[in-house]
Amino acid sequence: MDDEKFEISIESLDTLDKENSIIVDIRDNISFEYGCIPSAVNIPLDKIKQDSSVLPKDKLIVLCCKSGQISDTLAEELRESGYNAVNLKEGYYGWLRRKMTDEICADDVEKSIRKKFSKTIWSRFTAAVVEYELVKPNDKIAVCISGGKDSMLMAKLFQELKRHNKFPFELVFLVMDPGYSPVNRSVIENNAQKLNIPITVFETDIFESVYNVEKYPCYLCARMRRGYLYKQAQLLGCNKIALGHHYDDVIETILMGMLYGGQVQTMMPKLHSTNYKGMELIRPLYLVRESEIKRWRDYNNLSFIQCACRFTDTCTTCNNGNSGSKRQEIKQLIADLKKINPQIESNIFHSVENVNLETVISYKCGEEKHSFLDDYDDKP
Repeated sequence: MDDEKFEISIESLDTLDKENSIIVDIRDNISFEYGCIPSAVNIPLDKIKQDSSVLPKDKLIVLCCKSGQISDTLAEELRESGYNAVNLKEGYYGWLRRKMTDEICADDVEKSIRKKFSKTIWSRFTAAVVEYELVKPNDKIAVCISGGKDSMLMAKLFQELKRHNKFPFELVFLVMDPGYSPVNRSVIENNAQKLNIPITVFETDIFESVYNVEKYPCYLCARMRRGYLYKQAQLLGCNKIALGHHYDDVIETILMGMLYGGQVQTMMPKLHSTNYKGMELIRPLYLVRESEIKRWRDYNNLSFIQCACRFTDTCTTCNNGNSGSKRQEIKQLIADLKKINPQIESNIFHSVENVNLETVISYKCGEEKHSFLDDYDDKP
């Protein structure tokens, strides 16, 4: 049978019989939360694989993944099991690309930061900048943009900070293309244009380099990305790179270190680079909650990419057994604990601010390890 009969186009979604059809997004929960087709329901691929009865047999099932490749394979399998399943051609990113327009919305976005999100985003951004001394006179900062909601918001916040101009500093909005597909790159460039962010793009072959790496390719990719960002920023005369990690990333990292790493540590608001002399890494969204970033995104009707790795187009196991799935477990754990104790998130955050060295068995400072026994006998 003609394969085209088992696919529908993005344009055809508007003509679907809503009563007798359902759009099922088979991406993981994190990807779905980053952005989705408004009428879609999220049933992750692994859940369908475990029990296909979660799907209706009396409706047309339109399957949607990131690019339309994984969902195409699943649709064929489901048809063999008696389901009326078709694939959404080009997937969520195809829908996202068609949703994009050339309309500039920067003014409205900037107004929302100054007014509606003044307390929950702008004030917390500036609080981190001041409290952790992230920006100093004559800094030249490479604001690193991955294309996601966090880094795009960070870029707009830095533009707002620059307008206040309390002291001189420079900004470069840096985008590294590690081998994006044309669709992913066009989404990033289109969003930058809509938000009036003057990006500087440079290209690397990182995706190609890690393609055949079997163990922890995402970890290696992240490390290589950071190295390239440091190097390019330094070439552009910058002394700092800014990354978009937020408050939730911080508390999740604390718990991940304890539960999976057996150590107490946190994601620091700023770090000196060990390989690039004179360079620092700063995290200006350190005090901003992810829920507020999502509210800002949705309020302004913005859509961003999550992981732009072209290899996840056909990979069904990228979150199995690595830090992605572990972080999702921690997110769920925190959500469950919050039902019992609403202060759990702030308590986790403050736990690494209130460390009393007299009440820990041992700790490390640099390469030197210290024990409570070191001076135990000297105390009364």
